[in-house]
Amino acid sequence: MKKVLAVLALVVAGCGTPEAANRGGASGDITVFAAASLTESFTKLGKDFEAAHPGAKVTFNFAGSSALAQQLNQGAPAELFASAAPANMRQVTDTGTVKAEPTTFAKNTLQIVVPKGNPGGVTGLADFAKADLKIALCAEQVPCGAAAKKVFEAAGVTARPDTLEQDVKATLAKVALGEVDAALVYRTDVKAAGDKVEGKDFPEAAEAVNAYVIAPLANARNKVGAQAFLDHVVSEAGRAVLVEAGFTAP
Repeated sequence: MKKVLAVLALVVAGCGTPEAANRGGASGDITVFAAASLTESFTKLGKDFEAAHPGAKVTFNFAGSSALAQQLNQGAPAELFASAAPANMRQVTDTGTVKAEPTTFAKNTLQIVVPKGNPGGVTGLADFAKADLKIALCAEQVPCGAAAKKVFEAAGVTARPDTLEQDVKATLAKVALGEVDAALVYRTDVKAAGDKVEGKDFPEAAEAVNAYVIAPLANARNKVGAQAFLDHVVSEAGRAVLVEAGFTAP
């Protein structure tokens, strides 16, 4: 009896240690497919999560939401999908790749972005119709491209892009490198680029607010880890990271 009590005392005492706090919780590999615009914020969230869950390893695949949805439907292994728009999440829910109800965790809007110093003299959306300016946009199947289409329609502007990119980071890179005079990207990406570029607000951005959604994959190998990371994203601490990056609350 004394030996049993001694063992129980050790178990209770162990519950106060960090290792015990994570025992039975999230651990192992957690693969997250996430929209390119989430690169900076999710990388931070991943590091914070790993620090709070010893034994857990979060790996990200960042790309355009449409490309990620296609990869997942083709069987790419992952625990979670974070899309920059509900439309791309529906690409995987319609096939049963995701069966859970997606959770909206953030919102984002577009900004005009120009190289530092604004050499093209861009002042608003109307400039995107000028033939003498070089313009970059996201392809329409990508959330930032679909949003751009909405704002141009709202403004009555027929844009004349010189290049269509497959994700928002590639679009932003064209501006940062001075290869184009202007582009439309998310305000979070403008903020992440720092003093390499300049961002300009425009009123029609309110016509295309992107809702970001996240859901676990039906065939997730680490279901406990998937749910734990999702909970971290929507937690108070997780949303603080997102707001700091420039996202707004859902």
